[in-house]
Amino acid sequence: MKYGLELQQNMFAPWRHSYVSYDTLKHELKNRQLDHDWTAKDEKKFVSLLDNELNKVYDFINAKSLEIDSRLLYCERTMKTFQKSLDASIDANYKIMDDTLTEILFDINDLSQFTRVNYVAIQKILKKHDKWTGLQLKQTFVEKLREKPLDKQRFDETIVYISTLHHICRNLGKQSPVITSFSSDQNKPNRTTAAYWVHPDNITEVKALIMLHLPIFICDKQKLWELESSTISSVYFDNSSLDLYNTCLQRDEGAEAIRFRWYGSMSESEIYIERKTQSASWLNDSSAKDSFQLEKDQIDAFIMGSLTVDEIVKDVDQSELDKSNADQTRFTAQGIQKSFREKKLQPMVRTFCNRISFQLPEDYRLRISLDTDVTFIREDHMDNLARRQSSPSWRRSDVDVDYPFDTIQEQDILRFPYAVLKIKLQTDSNQWPEWLTALVECHLIHEVPRFSKYLHAASCFYREKLILFPSWLAELDVDIRKPRRKSRGLVRPEDVKPLMDGEYKAPMSKKKDREYSPTKKIPDLSSRPATAVNNTSPTPTVIGNMTKQQKKLALGLPAKKKDIKEPSSSTEHLTFLDKCFAKRNQDIELGRVESKVKKAKLKVRAEPKVFFANERTFISWLQFCALLLTVALNLLNFGDVVSRIIGGIFITLAASISIYALYRFEKRAWMINRRIEGRYDDIWGPVVLCALLVLALIVNFYLRFK
Repeated sequence: MKYGLELQQNMFAPWRHSYVSYDTLKHELKNRQLDHDWTAKDEKKFVSLLDNELNKVYDFINAKSLEIDSRLLYCERTMKTFQKSLDASIDANYKIMDDTLTEILFDINDLSQFTRVNYVAIQKILKKHDKWTGLQLKQTFVEKLREKPLDKQRFDETIVYISTLHHICRNLGKQSPVITSFSSDQNKPNRTTAAYWVHPDNITEVKALIMLHLPIFICDKQKLWELESSTISSVYFDNSSLDLYNTCLQRDEGAEAIRFRWYGSMSESEIYIERKTQSASWLNDSSAKDSFQLEKDQIDAFIMGSLTVDEIVKDVDQSELDKSNADQTRFTAQGIQKSFREKKLQPMVRTFCNRISFQLPEDYRLRISLDTDVTFIREDHMDNLARRQSSPSWRRSDVDVDYPFDTIQEQDILRFPYAVLKIKLQTDSNQWPEWLTALVECHLIHEVPRFSKYLHAASCFYREKLILFPSWLAELDVDIRKPRRKSRGLVRPEDVKPLMDGEYKAPMSKKKDREYSPTKKIPDLSSRPATAVNNTSPTPTVIGNMTKQQKKLALGLPAKKKDIKEPSSSTEHLTFLDKCFAKRNQDIELGRVESKVKKAKLKVRAEPKVFFANERTFISWLQFCALLLTVALNLLNFGDVVSRIIGGIFITLAASISIYALYRFEKRAWMINRRIEGRYDDIWGPVVLCALLVLALIVNFYLRFK
């Protein structure tokens, strides 16, 4: 499919005039070349057009972002008044505000898709320009894209902000309950891990869907969430024969992966020494992850062996940790130092990503992480290139968190094309929540069993040294996007029609009730290795949580017939909102969903802009009446007998139209306040007005020429 057609299909109709004019730019590029050779004047004209398109898109994104921020600020201020109120009906207000937040989440998803589509369109047109003209505009245009970036990362802060407000609404302004039914010890045989790829087009939508069921975590509750604080960097170690790679790929007994990880920039002093072991003998052949913490100044000494295990354990003993943690640290440190000594390990690959995690407070049964901007960077010296400045150094000093790392040579960097979604589930029965089952079966994600960042990076950087390769490499050559299923995902109802100003208009007819009962299928867990985890990395703090009041089931859960007044059409598929309100009260405990679906009456607060639109319509009619009245007064004061007769007719028309406009204004306001379904447009008013004006003109001509 040609990209121009694909762009038309992916356009969000209310914003269609704000997209990059891809076809115009393409025709301009083609027509000028067909007419004559490409000249400097043509180049200047084309760059000017492209600049205008970039400015148009960037200004629109900024305007919409400011609008969303103001709506969120209004929600926050309103909820603060709720918390101070003692009104018994305050719970209903929280639920209405929760609906408003979900509407904002829809807008963020639309804006994110808009940003992504326009970014791809600009990249496509730059590629065509360079191919057809032989010039390198794509390289020179990078600076302008840095000044006016079209990246979706900018919406992460807003999504986290919404998660915080959701936390308040879901708990009705009360402190969230703490669930302690499961231990935080994650070294358990029944812990299941599954990995998925997410196409960049679907990242924001996946974030939003998960956030409706699980809260977002941040690392430090004392600080505001920042993009830099969500970055994770890891240096993986191996030897020149890539023994750790081969044993991990073949899942040999005792195969281990060793990495040093830190959160945020390289200035952070805390480094986490981690080891993942397959079929660990000390855990009855279950997989395990062990870790402990060192200061960055101690790392080189630890690798060289000059920092002894006793010194490490002494630091642990001086902290407030119990004896079991000290023993675990001793065991892990001894094993890692032994591997460094016997296997001659050296830094090989650095991985970088921005991570958003989702988890209920103090409930370790389900944890979901989404890694974006995944990047792999070489750290080794095997090709006789000195990438690390000093010999004992264990990581490069020229790499920090400046994605996309334009200063790194292309042969040393690999930017992964997808986001990586990982689901870690710890239950006795491997029972997946129904909403999670629907998510993994939908079109938004692509399952990749046993995906490993290190295995992928090593297989790409050291291909000439390897015989065995991961099975998922072949999937990089195909498009993992799947056809959108109308009954799944975060989508607006198809029956909501766009108006001129980019707003929505509800239909006139009432939707027929339907049933949706997808086949519930538990994902095949046999292909997903059980991974025991002992998480000693910094425990994130919950900033969002959800109660049992789950009004927005995002992913095609079974829904019974309902009696809800909402916008509708004759479409044959249920949309996201149809199923959202079918289960307004949803128990989100893992593996258990309420069997009874309560009927819920949809309460939607009318936006102020709806009333303003009604007022603008009324004022437009009054302006016309004032103009007509001015003409009538001139005819009465300065005309002859015929002019006075026509002036009288015009005055009567102006008065009648004013009264009619007032009636329509009051009726619309009454319908908006009561959320009444019906026609908000005026069919007969303009027709009658035109007919009366034509009749007045005919009378004028008749009397004048009689």
